[in-house]
Amino acid sequence: MSTTDIELEIGGMTCASCAMRIEKKLNRLDGVTASVNYATEKARVVVPEGFDADELIAEVEKTGYTAAVPAPQHPEADDAEVDPELTSLRQRLIGSVVLAVPVIVLSMVPALQFTFWQWAALALASPVIVWAAWPFHRAAWLNLRHGAATMDTLISVGTLAAYAWSLYALFLGTAGEAGMTHPFELTVAPSDGAANIYLEVAAGVTMFVLAGRYFEKRSKRQASAALRALLELGAKDVAVLRGGAETRIPIGELAVGDEFVVRPGEKIATDGVVTGGRSAVDASMLTGESVPVEIVEGDRVVGATLNAGGRLVVRATNVGDDTQLAHMARLVEDAQTGKAEVQRLADRISGVFVPIVIAISVATLGAWLGAGFPPAAAFTAAVAVLIIACPCALGLATPTALLVGTGRGAQLGILIKGPEVLESTRRVDTIVVDKTGTVTSGRMALSAVWPRDGVSREELLRLSGALEAASEHPIARAPAAAAEAEVGALPPVDGFQNHEGTGVQGLVEGRLVVVGREHLLADWAITLDDSLAERKREAEALGQTTVIVAWDGEARGVLAVADTIKPTSVQAVAELRRLGLEPVLLTGDNSAVAHQVAATTGIGQVIAEVLPQGKVDVIRRLQQEGRVVAMVGDGVNDAAALAQADLGLAMGSGSDIAIEAADITLVRDDLLAAADAIRLARRTLGTIKGNLFWAFAYNVAAIPLAALGMLNPMLAGAAMAFSSVFVVGNSLRLRAFRGLTSTEHREPSTESTSRKVTA
Repeated sequence: MSTTDIELEIGGMTCASCAMRIEKKLNRLDGVTASVNYATEKARVVVPEGFDADELIAEVEKTGYTAAVPAPQHPEADDAEVDPELTSLRQRLIGSVVLAVPVIVLSMVPALQFTFWQWAALALASPVIVWAAWPFHRAAWLNLRHGAATMDTLISVGTLAAYAWSLYALFLGTAGEAGMTHPFELTVAPSDGAANIYLEVAAGVTMFVLAGRYFEKRSKRQASAALRALLELGAKDVAVLRGGAETRIPIGELAVGDEFVVRPGEKIATDGVVTGGRSAVDASMLTGESVPVEIVEGDRVVGATLNAGGRLVVRATNVGDDTQLAHMARLVEDAQTGKAEVQRLADRISGVFVPIVIAISVATLGAWLGAGFPPAAAFTAAVAVLIIACPCALGLATPTALLVGTGRGAQLGILIKGPEVLESTRRVDTIVVDKTGTVTSGRMALSAVWPRDGVSREELLRLSGALEAASEHPIARAPAAAAEAEVGALPPVDGFQNHEGTGVQGLVEGRLVVVGREHLLADWAITLDDSLAERKREAEALGQTTVIVAWDGEARGVLAVADTIKPTSVQAVAELRRLGLEPVLLTGDNSAVAHQVAATTGIGQVIAEVLPQGKVDVIRRLQQEGRVVAMVGDGVNDAAALAQADLGLAMGSGSDIAIEAADITLVRDDLLAAADAIRLARRTLGTIKGNLFWAFAYNVAAIPLAALGMLNPMLAGAAMAFSSVFVVGNSLRLRAFRGLTSTEHREPSTESTSRKVTA
């Protein structure tokens, strides 16, 4: 039976257990296989051919959530597209802050408690508990229908219990009388609770937990930004040839078979075949190749790569969804959707904690009634257990640690996207690093100079550098820059001629100088002596690019150009090993260069000459071997692999798509920042776990007092305040975290200590 894939956007999920419920519901349908991802808020469903998506949507809605077939994405889509759920959360958060803060202050500062202040507190707190906390109440009801308990259940039960008891005390007890105060005392004594209100507990909990939810939701929304960034990489318009004349049209109107012009410095509009011209094309962001590729008539080119040399005429072979760029977008989306879910730690704790608290509350009610106490006193003690078990610090536990941890990380050049990222850092055992732009700088530099006997290094650099400085070829920039730095001002060039794809010639200081490939010099009947020929072979065997310098009819030397290894890469690899990670070098570049870089930096395993799809396959294969994989990269070609990895780290100097697809962005253009990121993320995760423990522990300690009928409002408020202060203080300890190279962000080093890929 033939099948087809349907993708749905799911709304209303508050935790990973919501995703599990929707998945189970869909999988009960005949012939349907569903996978629901909480992080991306999407469902991927395999259904029989002809199956109506509306049936899937109806089934999801029966579960209490929303579903829709996603609208097609367009490059011109507005990045600031409105998210109704995020907007609703923001409105509820702002409203709860404005209303809850005065309630908390009034309830905990007796000096501010004016006559009938309790009724003002009720008026302020009611919208917070009913309207702002509505997402928690709705989720708790859905959980109840499915026999589950999460943090939403805990928040809903606690806030409603505190609110309901406050209403009872105000309308049926003595709490609504003139002159009622919450005295500043922590003594405990049994009472019927009729003079006590707990509005500050209910309003405060709602405010703090909403803050955590809002920042989490905002972080999750950025997952789709990776796909938008990919779509925006391509050219927006194109100069198409029609009737022998150039006509500029939007890229969407380009058709297969159209011929279009690409000028130097422009992006190639779509995949195609060169029908005229020759140039050097920088395809590093797609292929990982650090050296621009020479393109001549008949060669294939890929859309979104950069024409770095001459004018090209290209015939379009693939457009729209058939291009390699569109294929990479699908790879990124598939990798994000298939990423393993991390159950929220607070939900796991709440799943056990909530039933226990409810059981204690029921047991308290039964014990008081069995002991012959009045029903009012028994209900007071039972509800008090529910009130004290609603920990305000729970809402602060994760966001405060993240706020301090990510703030400290920003100073060190590390940006952590969300709490789900932290769990991965603890389990990672393998780290895959891209070569170009990650271990190496991604910029070509002069790596070796071999003058012939009788020729000085200075003379060879001065004459060749002057000629290369007049060239526009990307490789020519390296020897020109090195010559200017080492020799100083370069002499002028007369009669400059560019031989596309082979080299250049011109008059420098009265000498006819030729710099280029071996076959260009063969046209001049110039050959290399045995010594220079051997040097050239050795350099090329290591994947370096060589050019020959000749003047006055003789070869005078050979220059080698290569990518440079970043100065901290060796230390970074050693530190990653110390953290228990096995480094693997993964690159689209040639094997010789990759193995030399690995040998220099101490990386044991090398996987080279891999295309973007191959990088994703490598990550999957490592995961299938049971490894938990982190990936460090910087290019568009790394984006899908970054999304597929259990933990993706993008260099901030890289492409927007790589940064969006990754979990952690390394602003410092430095592999050592990856080691710092792992250390900081692990420390932050430990802090969050400690916060969650104490957020519950302080309140658990007060449950016996509540069960004995000795809970007073000041004790409840103090438990809330003290646990919150402890959580904030514990989180602030992260400010003391120190990086391996510096305590503050600094720009990448450009000192001469940079290692080069040399023979």
